[in-house]
Amino acid sequence: MAERENRRPRREREEAAPEFADRLVAINRVSKTVKGGKRFGFAALVVVGDQKGRVGFGKGKAKEVPEAIRKATEQAKRQMIRVALREGRTLHHDMEGRHGAGRVVMRSAPEGTGIIAGGPMRAVFEMLGVKDVVSKSLGSQNPYNMIRATIDGLKKEQSPRSVAQRRGKKVADILPKRDDAPAEVAEEA
Repeated sequence: MAERENRRPRREREEAAPEFADRLVAINRVSKTVKGGKRFGFAALVVVGDQKGRVGFGKGKAKEVPEAIRKATEQAKRQMIRVALREGRTLHHDMEGRHGAGRVVMRSAPEGTGIIAGGPMRAVFEMLGVKDVVSKSLGSQNPYNMIRATIDGLKKEQSPRSVAQRRGKKVADILPKRDDAPAEVAEEA
């Protein structure tokens, strides 16, 4: 009986969830010509993330800008993905993402590099919580395709832990060996 009292409606649980940051990437105004003139509508593209390894994007369409942004934000929260980050600041390995004519290349970077990325890709990395990354957009400059290509690439990322678990090995067996031993041998000789 005590368990039932602790249960809260789903809506309240979602509100208690960690707060997400959102970034408006693009707003597009579209018009429809009708008998009396033109009717305007708005499409919004929003990226949402917790800046700790989760990110999602959404698009919303409405007659008013705030309503389009609200719809896009709700869709982005529903479509979030989790990405494993190395040391909480960069990617584990280099990768490429594609969507339509959009193609992006993302590379891990040493500490202090910062986010080297253009427009829509920068928004994704900032909402994801990446602090050091080098990326390049090739092909389509359409923000929708660039974000989808970036998300596609991030879905392909694998942490050493997940690879080791899948292959039934230890993480130390997966990571490359450091060449500390030859330096010590040289000092002794």
